[in-house]
Amino acid sequence: MSRQPTYFISHGGGPWPWMPQMRGMLKNLEASLAAMPAELPEPPKAVLVVSGHWEDDDFAVMSSPKPPMVYDYGGFPPEMYQISYPAPGAPDLAARTASLIAEAGLPTRLDATQGFDHGTYAPLAVMYPQADVPVYQVAIQHRYDPARHFALGRALAPLRDEGVLIVGSGLSYHNLRLFGPAARTPSEAFDHWLSGVMAMPSDQRTAALADWAQAPHARVCHPREDHLVPLFVALGAAEGDKATRSYHDEFLFGGVTASSYRMG
Repeated sequence: MSRQPTYFISHGGGPWPWMPQMRGMLKNLEASLAAMPAELPEPPKAVLVVSGHWEDDDFAVMSSPKPPMVYDYGGFPPEMYQISYPAPGAPDLAARTASLIAEAGLPTRLDATQGFDHGTYAPLAVMYPQADVPVYQVAIQHRYDPARHFALGRALAPLRDEGVLIVGSGLSYHNLRLFGPAARTPSEAFDHWLSGVMAMPSDQRTAALADWAQAPHARVCHPREDHLVPLFVALGAAEGDKATRSYHDEFLFGGVTASSYRMG
């Protein structure tokens, strides 16, 4: 079985694949997500998503065989709360994943009730529109500690050789109060810094990202780093691998620069 890469994706806003106007704005993101299955060495056994939209005290693991939907957004048309992405879960892999996390000395538990959040079903609806690949999630921790999330990624790394595609789903810029032209300078500067860091040798890359709050406009771009910590997990699972930018956009929502990365 071939080793799968890992990804950090900027997952877009809300239920965007089901909204024509927003989908048009995110056409470059859609193209990058649609291209991902063909970039893999072989079809994955399952997709493991670490989304910025599921936080917990533990690194909880979704274990339902039929995960429900979580409509974790507001202000959208009523039909956006009827979306279904009926991919099966992966309870056996969830148990294996929780075992790996526990063996690494990290807190974890199986969660049989948690459903897919939009950080999962929005990008997956583009990647696998037939919803025929099993999907499950691992929660991030509330405290957002970079070292612990890198450690989570290292714990998950063996899954890459077992047919699991690991996707960190967040956004390289996530300030919901700052869109339009005012977002241009901070998002562009932070994205430029991130691009440079991702090109570093892996040990320097890890150290630089652990100190991410010192980056240009860091706290403007990420007032809360919930959408950045999935990157730490994706990198921890591929710590020695080269990173390449798989998506880049400018002037989103009137001024936002955003990127995605592939490792391996």
